[in-house]
Amino acid sequence: MADQDFHDAVAKVLATVGPGEVVTYGEVALEAGYPGRSRAVGRFLAEHGSEHCWWRVVNAAGRLVPGHEATQAERLRAEGVDVVDQRRVRFPKGGD
Repeated sequence: MADQDFHDAVAKVLATVGPGEVVTYGEVALEAGYPGRSRAVGRFLAEHGSEHCWWRVVNAAGRLVPGHEATQAERLRAEGVDVVDQRRVRFPKGGD
């Protein structure tokens, strides 16, 4: 079943995201082998988030999950992530 393949692939990617790491829905989709399916990753987390690290996933602009910002911000801050104005994360600058 295609949906199960997608779910398994997304779950496998999410299992690699450790404390203090933040990824986007698009990055998860791409890494899972389903580029362009970022919204499907969001739906997956809406349905199965309690089984996965949903709080480590944000949109491409770093925005937290609408309606769950306070909980997500609290969990991310506890892992050392810089959360700005309770609504988005500050992605680290690359190129070190």
